[in-house]
Amino acid sequence: MSLITVSHLTFGYEGSCELVFDDVSFQLDTDWKLGLTGRNGRGKTTLLRLLAGEYTGRGNISSSVQFVYFPCRHVDRQAPAYLAAEQISPGYEWWALVRELSLLNVEEERLYQSFGTLSGGEQTKIMLASLFLEEGRFLLIDEPTDHLDYLGRQAVAKYLNRKKGFLLVSHDRQLLNACTDHTMSINPSEIQIQKGNYDCYQENKQRRDQFELAENQKLQREIRKMSEAAKRTAEWSDRVEATKNGTRLAGLKPDKGYIGAQAARMMKRSKAAQQRKQRALEEKEGLLKNLEFDRDLKLTPLAWRGGRMIEADGLTLFYGERQICQPLTFCIEAGELAALQGSNGCGKSSLLSLLMKRPAPNLRCSGTLHIASGLRVSCVLQDTNHLSGSLSQLARCEGIDESRLKAILRYMDLSKAQFEIPLEEFSEGQKKKVLLACSLCQEAHLYLWDEPLNFVDIISRGQLARLLKQAGMTMLLAEHDQAFLDDLSARRIEFSRL
Repeated sequence: MSLITVSHLTFGYEGSCELVFDDVSFQLDTDWKLGLTGRNGRGKTTLLRLLAGEYTGRGNISSSVQFVYFPCRHVDRQAPAYLAAEQISPGYEWWALVRELSLLNVEEERLYQSFGTLSGGEQTKIMLASLFLEEGRFLLIDEPTDHLDYLGRQAVAKYLNRKKGFLLVSHDRQLLNACTDHTMSINPSEIQIQKGNYDCYQENKQRRDQFELAENQKLQREIRKMSEAAKRTAEWSDRVEATKNGTRLAGLKPDKGYIGAQAARMMKRSKAAQQRKQRALEEKEGLLKNLEFDRDLKLTPLAWRGGRMIEADGLTLFYGERQICQPLTFCIEAGELAALQGSNGCGKSSLLSLLMKRPAPNLRCSGTLHIASGLRVSCVLQDTNHLSGSLSQLARCEGIDESRLKAILRYMDLSKAQFEIPLEEFSEGQKKKVLLACSLCQEAHLYLWDEPLNFVDIISRGQLARLLKQAGMTMLLAEHDQAFLDDLSARRIEFSRL
């Protein structure tokens, strides 16, 4: 056990007027299983790359362990997987790698395949297993679940729970709860570290936020009372002071010394009230700095009275001559939230591409698939690489209201300054939010979303879940975040591979 010490870390990207980190200091234990959370664009990946030495900032980072970043970038994708493992952990023992892979439900035979021909989930598991082979490392694990189905996520969660010495960035609540014992949160004004998994952190944060909100309201009431009292006292002091030179009554001469002393006492009381008010204001400024604004999103979908939107009967998908799933039979009714469920490669995205009328050139189907005529559809694709230019250009290209698009993105925690940055410079989570916001700006009967939550932060996932439940919209989506689907009470449509 040893400590990782970060002292006075300051970092900003070249050309940006805002710092990502400003004089940040903290300590970590190298035995911790640490989850790293925070809204998109707060600098989670940036922090990992600073620790890994890929970026250089001001300040000091000291540790007795070697930092290693996941996903590994310098892996020969053409080489057999066992040679890729050699690049990650030179000199590893074969039996040790096979043992680690067995814990991740990966067969030994996969090591003889070209690394690039493996599924994304298999590549993830082989990289993780290889990284943990060498002692004296502290793993910086950045979003390991993006290519994993539900069973794959469970396997990785169990695997990581057996390990120690890592910093895990993930927006999957179930994963964070299953394998972390400490939580680091990048908040609006500071970095906080707490013992416990994500649910423990969230429970503590809610209690703290509720306390600060109550204190804020209390101080606001006190400030109003003190402002009113100070104003009355000052007015009384002015009136008393004015009598020093006032009209004589019944031949009596005003006692200017007494009146002046009385006015001075009142003015002193007024200044004391102002000082108490200033102290209350300063105390109030220390509150709510880390409160996350979790405002509800709004959407009014188009009404549909044309019967069933989608009907599939014995639908079977093929790539060329290769059948990729068992026959499917299902229907989608108006107002229904349904999720496609199944392992990677079983055809979920292929089905959505058919419904979006964007199928791959070699994709074909048999059986019956009926899509209601006159149906207006809004789509969210997995890929964000097509995003370029400005938000204004995107709004014009998509034919959506720019002000509404930006309002939704503000609700999802993008700053106004972010709107002036080219889309290519957005983080992956911010790009996905742009696609989601575009879809929410489109008037549609049916929403088709293909893995919409990749890279999207936990708070925004909660916003989306509340919206989908409250808006009465009709949706078919492919998504592996089971906590999100449980929040939706979404009906599952199961895919079975051959």
